[in-house]
Amino acid sequence: MRWFHYAMVTVVAVLGLSAAQAEPAAPDAGLGGRHLTMTLVAETEHPAAGSNVTLALATVPQPGWHGYWENPGDAGFPAKLDWSLPKGVTVSDPSYPVPGRLVVADLMNYVFDKPYAPLVTLSVPAGLAQGTALPVKLHVNYLVCSATVCVPETADLAIALTVGDGVISAQAQAQFDAWHRAVPRPLDAKSVFQIAGGTIRIAIPYPAGAAVAKDAYFYPITPGMIDYAKPQSVVRDGDRLVVETKAAAGAGAASLKGVLQIGAQQGLLVTAAAGNVASVASMASASRDNVWLATAIAFAGAMLGGLILNIMPCVFPILSLKALSLARGHLDERAARHEALAYTGGVVAVCVGLGAAILALRAGGTAVGWAFQLQDPRAIVLLLLLTVALSLNLGGLFEIPTPAFVNRSGGAGGAFATGALAAFIATPCTGPFMGAALGAALVLPWPAALAVFAGLGLGLALPFLALGFVPALRKRLPKPGMWMETFRRILSVPMWLTAIALAWVLGKEAGVDALALGLVLTLALAIVLWVAGQRQRAGLGFGVVMTLLLLGVAIVGAWSVNGRHPDRADTAAAQPGGAEPFSEARLESLRKAGRPVFVYFTADWCLTCKVNEKAAIETDTTRAAFAAHNVAVLIGDWTNGDPVMGRFIEAHNRAGVPLYLYYGPGTGQPQVLPQVLSSALLASLPTK
Repeated sequence: MRWFHYAMVTVVAVLGLSAAQAEPAAPDAGLGGRHLTMTLVAETEHPAAGSNVTLALATVPQPGWHGYWENPGDAGFPAKLDWSLPKGVTVSDPSYPVPGRLVVADLMNYVFDKPYAPLVTLSVPAGLAQGTALPVKLHVNYLVCSATVCVPETADLAIALTVGDGVISAQAQAQFDAWHRAVPRPLDAKSVFQIAGGTIRIAIPYPAGAAVAKDAYFYPITPGMIDYAKPQSVVRDGDRLVVETKAAAGAGAASLKGVLQIGAQQGLLVTAAAGNVASVASMASASRDNVWLATAIAFAGAMLGGLILNIMPCVFPILSLKALSLARGHLDERAARHEALAYTGGVVAVCVGLGAAILALRAGGTAVGWAFQLQDPRAIVLLLLLTVALSLNLGGLFEIPTPAFVNRSGGAGGAFATGALAAFIATPCTGPFMGAALGAALVLPWPAALAVFAGLGLGLALPFLALGFVPALRKRLPKPGMWMETFRRILSVPMWLTAIALAWVLGKEAGVDALALGLVLTLALAIVLWVAGQRQRAGLGFGVVMTLLLLGVAIVGAWSVNGRHPDRADTAAAQPGGAEPFSEARLESLRKAGRPVFVYFTADWCLTCKVNEKAAIETDTTRAAFAAHNVAVLIGDWTNGDPVMGRFIEAHNRAGVPLYLYYGPGTGQPQVLPQVLSSALLASLPTK
């Protein structure tokens, strides 16, 4: 009976559309009184000459009625758009949002039963004088259906544009950003499909750690390739998704285009070429081999990245003091090894713990990455108090008391705690090799991913581990003496600089009130530690009361600072050097216009990010090169952990910031730049 229903809908629709075309409606910007209310909206009614402007066909179905997607499925027809444009003005094909599914009498329909807005790009020719009128008219033939009847309708829409400065109001920008987010974003990576035995399999590249809806679904744009009404299975296979369903009779096109729905109103525009797609079962053995190789490479990269972290200002003082403690303590070979292993255990435990938290949150659908805890101002306050306490300790104000269990463990407990402290304080930092390694970890199975995070900890602990196990290295350490106290005071300087940086980040994240509260808490902390130091010099010990007071300061800090972030819209609008805030819609618009684009993702708490910005990105050399070649710059501020931005970062196999991308004109995939930049490297990009 499916063919009968399909034939009836087809006949009624064709006859109705023919009649409707003979009686056009009067032009208007919006038309009601029909089952679909349509309005033609421009993001700016004053586009600049030589620019593109996005138009939206804002459509609202009446309750109980629905319109059709560009591929309607087994029945129905897509809307037909007939434009009347000024001379020289061109318009793109419409980009539709992700549709819904409706099954009627075994017929699969791809429909919209809620408000939706297909988008088109209108290109305005260069050389037009300001004030030139650009009347745009649109005649729409479409089919609208309810559960019992289908009605062909028409609409005549118009909008009057005028060549101007191209400024887009904040309200229009917000509305069009929402409409753009509903439109599937193009997937640059190549997809493959294969038809065999009446089954079609489509392999779509997709990071293994990226979230995907349980009801993921592939909507084909290319007609006649799949049996629309048959169920689909979407299975993860490493860093790809494999869609499997029944092929349509006679399917044989050389390419397949469609939309993969990965979440509510979220989709990827997929173009697949004919090729070989092995089933998931046959790929299992090869995948295991690939996982082992990828894990080994990522482990080595993470280990090297962790080793480099030891020269960061927040880690180097701790490592130096721990190394000198070996020289001062005159430990025997066995004790030195035990202490080195305990220190390594503390570092690895924190790195693996943070990695496990990241994987657990991502499995729950939250887009987080390395140093995710720094996106919460309360974590910044606790880290600020910790670095101030360490700075005061290095400066000689007080001595960190040694708990009884540490004495019983022969120093291993203290070494473990010191290693854990070094790893936790190192989280705001990243460096060469580390970003790619941690990004790779997110697409690996969770045991392999945790092994990569352990590799990061092992690299961070490697210098002290080497000192503990290689006596020749310990012999090269300077002999103990009074100079060690002076050196300790000097080491407090980089720790104070770290505390100042954290206070600045707190102000940027949570506002001046939170910064003031943080400074009050550090003053209270300093007073408590000064009293504790006085007690220690009098031979009274640190004291239980002092410990409770310190815990009270930390608890008050975590409780008092608001975990919710202030609105950063004002700061996002004031970007350096003519840069713009990042959005996927803006990136797509710039790329369609043929402009080269440099995109960088940063955060106020990311030390590496800030160094790159001052030393390379915001230099006169880079700005001049970008201006000469009309390179657009987009800045993604991930300080407060925007989830949409997090998914974009994740799609480029990175676990966090920094991430630097360069899109050359006419290129498909971006060039992923190294995590340590130079102005010479950036200035050379447009010439390549």
